[in-house]
Amino acid sequence: MLENPKRYTITAALPYTNGPIHIGHLAGVYVPSDIYARYLRLQGRDVAFICGSDEHGVAISMKARKEGITPQEVIDKYNGIIKKSFEDFGISFDNYSRTSLAIHHQTASDFFRKLYDNGKFIVETTEQLYDEKAAQFLADRFVTGTCPKCGNLEAYGDQCEKCGSSLNATDLINPKSTITGTTPVLKSTKHWFLPLNEYSDFLQKWIIEGHKNDWKPNVYGQVKSWIDAGLEPRAVTRDLDWGIDVPVDGAEGKKLYVWFDAPIGYISSTKEWAEREGKNWEDYWKKEDTKLVHFIGKDNIVFHCIIFPAMLKAEGSYILPENVPANEFLNLEGNKLSTSKNWAVWLHEYLVDFPEKQDVLRYALTANAPETKDNDFTWKDFQARNNNELAAIYGNFINRVVVLTNKYYNGIVPTPNEFNEIDQQTLAELKAYPAVISSSIERYRFREALGELMNVARLGNKYLADEEPWKMVKENPERVQTQMYVALQIASALAILSEPFLPFTAKKLCSILNIKPNHWNLEFENWNLVKAGHQIGQAEILFAQIEDAEIQKQIDKLEATKSANDKEIASSKLATIMPQKETTTFDDFQKIDLRIGTIIEAEKMPKADKLLVLKVDTGIDVRTIVSGIAEHFSPEEVIGKRVTVLVNLAPRALRGVESQGMLLLTNDTNGKLVFVNPDAEGVNNGAVIS
Repeated sequence: MLENPKRYTITAALPYTNGPIHIGHLAGVYVPSDIYARYLRLQGRDVAFICGSDEHGVAISMKARKEGITPQEVIDKYNGIIKKSFEDFGISFDNYSRTSLAIHHQTASDFFRKLYDNGKFIVETTEQLYDEKAAQFLADRFVTGTCPKCGNLEAYGDQCEKCGSSLNATDLINPKSTITGTTPVLKSTKHWFLPLNEYSDFLQKWIIEGHKNDWKPNVYGQVKSWIDAGLEPRAVTRDLDWGIDVPVDGAEGKKLYVWFDAPIGYISSTKEWAEREGKNWEDYWKKEDTKLVHFIGKDNIVFHCIIFPAMLKAEGSYILPENVPANEFLNLEGNKLSTSKNWAVWLHEYLVDFPEKQDVLRYALTANAPETKDNDFTWKDFQARNNNELAAIYGNFINRVVVLTNKYYNGIVPTPNEFNEIDQQTLAELKAYPAVISSSIERYRFREALGELMNVARLGNKYLADEEPWKMVKENPERVQTQMYVALQIASALAILSEPFLPFTAKKLCSILNIKPNHWNLEFENWNLVKAGHQIGQAEILFAQIEDAEIQKQIDKLEATKSANDKEIASSKLATIMPQKETTTFDDFQKIDLRIGTIIEAEKMPKADKLLVLKVDTGIDVRTIVSGIAEHFSPEEVIGKRVTVLVNLAPRALRGVESQGMLLLTNDTNGKLVFVNPDAEGVNNGAVIS
């Protein structure tokens, strides 16, 4: 680990400009990275907090086709919405760029060219799906068909979103082009690949051995799983009409793969910032005394921990990330956030319904951050966080202190008298909090750090509740001077400590206390806390109560979305009923051996969200079957279920477990898997279906 870095390069995942930003993006990447950057700046560190819009790739082209506009119009539209959302929520990027800018195109082209000139790529000719009517090769997302694993009729060419299986477009049954609706053909095409297998030893030593104890378990585990499974060459170019041209002869009509050009966007954005600020960008990417940290969601772990580091290693002059503190996913009211299904809380809409409540959302998302596992955002919890914590604890303490100071001393900080044991103990506790919070932030435990911040407010509330200056002010005014002085030290400390987490509140609190934000020094004596004789301002409400009606409005909005999605799914199912397959012979049917069975054991497959490992009594034996049903059924739900089993399917190893058959399932109109099983009593395990 890098001790005492001279400077910090902090990157936040580039958001895709095919839609606005929602709370999942904020919770997973942008609030934690902003907390970290703000904290470091308060300590006087040299920080480059870098981001920008990811404006290439097939998702942009798909959005443009769907909306009937050009890709440029798509990225211009959503870049504006995204950038404003970040500004509105106080995400304090030092630079927010765009991958469509000339500086990025040049940077990405130069990077590719250096690897190309140094022989770091291999060239392969592969067969890919081609739409003859549109006269173009089809990117994975421009192909849909039936998943060969679960039978989902609407699987994409890169992944089935039902069972979670990673696919190649050529794996799909009955593939169709989403552009013309025609059946594509196979056609040969040449591409350049980065041979990741050649970097396995480097990655093994750097991550598996070097970062075992300091990287988050969810990140380390996913990377280890990929490396253990064996890395393969990965294409860095593809046949597209939108993106950065491949800068070599013989690559006409080909673009850099978006996963290759997007992380280089961090470098080009840093270049743009450094040129504006009169700095040397290479110091932030090539100096060994620079600490590089990537903030991402879990869906980007492989790209930032395996592929991008391999690219940097191949180039040869760049530093590697010290840490990649990826978060898990945030769900919404028990369901996965979905841009396509409008199941989201959009940031630009949130501020319309909750004006000037940026910090409430920042607080709720950090307090419930998916740091080690997926977490759920609910509007009721959001309301409780505001009313029971921010308003009742933090806001209540500040209001008491400011109101009493104005009432007793006309807003002038009183001179303390002798500190008793309680005062000394309270100030000692206060003095310890900066280091405690700092330690949590340095270890990327932002939820824990926020909890400690709230403990500072709790310390103040408890002190006032125990001391009760309002009861003592007439009989012992000298004692009250000391009490209010101590309370004001806590309030002013909160103004500084809150800035990384609640920047709008911290700014307002500094205004109320008439102080300037100061550096986050761990030595309490060096803090610019309020001195005796200092004039503070009047009380303002920091956190207003959020009423039930406001929350119900949001819940109703989601219910309306859910109803609309249900209708669309039902309609889609009716419209996409799988056509009859080619006629088969009786002899072919006779080869299939379908039996009735009972699931007698079930458990989750380790490190696999989609898979259950089942023991099934087929009547002829008890065998292991691995099934991609874990998102629809818990292990407890399926034990004892009667099922239909294809018993003579060739065994297949899935994540090291041999699966000896397949269960028959179908989907209901809501997309949930349903077992195809016998309802009649008296049907024994092993009974043949004919």
